[in-house]
Amino acid sequence: MAPAQSSEPGAPPYSSADNAWLLTSSALVLFMTAPGLAMFYSGLVRKKNVLSVMMQCVSLMALMTVVWALWGYSLSFGGSGAWIGDGEFLAMRNVQLEYGAPPPVEGTLPRLTHMLFQGMFIVITPALICGAFAERMKFSAMVVFMLLWATVVYCPLCHWVWDGGILAFGSKHATLSLGGALDFAGGTVVHISSGVSALVCAVLIGKRLGFGSEPMPPHNLTYTVLGAAMLWIGWFGFNAGSALKADALAASAFAATHFAAAAGALAWAGMEWLARGKPSVLGACSGLVAGLVCVTPAAGFVQPTSGLILGAAAGVVCYLACTSLKKRLGYDDSLDAFGVHGVGGTLGAILTGVFATRAVNDVAAGRPVGLIEGGSVIAGQLAATVVTWVLAVVATLVILKLIDATIGLRVAPQAEIEGLDLSQHGEEGYIFI
Repeated sequence: MAPAQSSEPGAPPYSSADNAWLLTSSALVLFMTAPGLAMFYSGLVRKKNVLSVMMQCVSLMALMTVVWALWGYSLSFGGSGAWIGDGEFLAMRNVQLEYGAPPPVEGTLPRLTHMLFQGMFIVITPALICGAFAERMKFSAMVVFMLLWATVVYCPLCHWVWDGGILAFGSKHATLSLGGALDFAGGTVVHISSGVSALVCAVLIGKRLGFGSEPMPPHNLTYTVLGAAMLWIGWFGFNAGSALKADALAASAFAATHFAAAAGALAWAGMEWLARGKPSVLGACSGLVAGLVCVTPAAGFVQPTSGLILGAAAGVVCYLACTSLKKRLGYDDSLDAFGVHGVGGTLGAILTGVFATRAVNDVAAGRPVGLIEGGSVIAGQLAATVVTWVLAVVATLVILKLIDATIGLRVAPQAEIEGLDLSQHGEEGYIFI
């Protein structure tokens, strides 16, 4: 896309409106990690682990930002290769402003703004995985795991989907994925990758001590409700910001996102009401997040009313994944990272291929796109989903095995009993006098 040029002499070679919206969206997406996700997750653990979860989220905000600045952005968006970016933007080269030179641009945005917006996605994606191993993984192991995971899973996948790689819709490289897949804001890149990796973590690290025999209820659902509300608000930057413009497409994505969250909350709470006789606030919060996850790959390709369908489907399917499927398979995914993000992201990627329409985004230049229009992009959606699952499973398994063989993955039993707040950080979230 060519930069938007102003007719006024000396005007910047980018759209000020688009720049303002994307900078705002960048802040909203960062807001999703902390306080949003930090509060959502920390309310669900026992009180002896509340600070450890918050520390994971806050530390990943810092760690992933450094990774993105030094090599992550370049590996994700540098060059035009099929598999990985090049060194074009290493350490912010060709991104930062230079004296006497016009600002580097990406479409209608300063490249700095594009870098910042995309960088907020690598901040929150690894943090989602933390929900699977909450209350039992060493902090040091978490740091090493996330460094390696972001480099060998997130960055290549980001390049494959959003920078013309092997999974990008219409890319010359997308033969493996049957012409590529549509992923507006991160169904594959963010949610399937993190959710599937979370499942591998939960299985390989093992269950929490006392899981299945001791009660482990959330210690503060007030935190969780506030965190869920923050995620709902921040998600507008996540999805509507992914239009990369302040235009009608951003408005449509905003509406679809909002509708999906509402439908997801009602569907999950409704399932609980039918099954248990009472709808819970945790169910409503989980459902709204599931709806947001499911609509993420579709937000800029479907009508807002389709967002209602995606959200409702996610509320039902993710509820069943976090109850029946989890109980049947017996894994300890502490905060249901797989059940919501892995399952919800997979469902959303597939349903994108069903409901995508030219009326919202004519990505195929006048040809049918989604199944409801007679299009065939569903094949690419399925292929990209399978590729993402395979990458996440294999890479996560290898990384975890390497870490376990060197520094170990799990805290000692006594440290787990004491709680990670004290054993890993020497602090307590609550002090009673």
